[in-house]
Amino acid sequence: MKRLIFLAALVCTAATAAAQNYIVVNSEKIFKSLDAYNTAISDLDELAKQYQAQVDAKFAEVETLYNNYVYQKASLTAATRQVREEAILAKEKEAQEFQEGIFGQEGSLMKKRLELIQPIQKQVFAAIEAYARTAGADVVLDSSNNPTLLYSSPAVERTQQVIDALKK
Repeated sequence: MKRLIFLAALVCTAATAAAQNYIVVNSEKIFKSLDAYNTAISDLDELAKQYQAQVDAKFAEVETLYNNYVYQKASLTAATRQVREEAILAKEKEAQEFQEGIFGQEGSLMKKRLELIQPIQKQVFAAIEAYARTAGADVVLDSSNNPTLLYSSPAVERTQQVIDALKK
């Protein structure tokens, strides 16, 4: 009797799994197929280089102040040393805050990234959803950078179809 119940449960599970229609897409490949995305990434990379140069300049100022201080330290009074040390620390803190303001989670670069990339993401995800509905898919799996996806049949791979739909 237990075997019969187990067999029935196994058949029901297999039937349910077989009834689910799923497709696999590679979102990274889809994004890279879009000129707007590639342009946005290039623009962000260039902006990041410009920002990094500004940050490097701020830290170079701190280093120059520190090196001058070390060179002159022996000839300075205790009060002057204290003032210079505080000035160096303040300048370093300012440089760190500047860096955080650009590269941090709420920084200028992240805001620009959201401004440029988010509309493209919405477009791609909408195209994936529309394609999945048209194809009658219940589930869409993303195969890009997914270490848990061990195998997918080429028969369920629909990346190119989504790319084609986006380019219409």
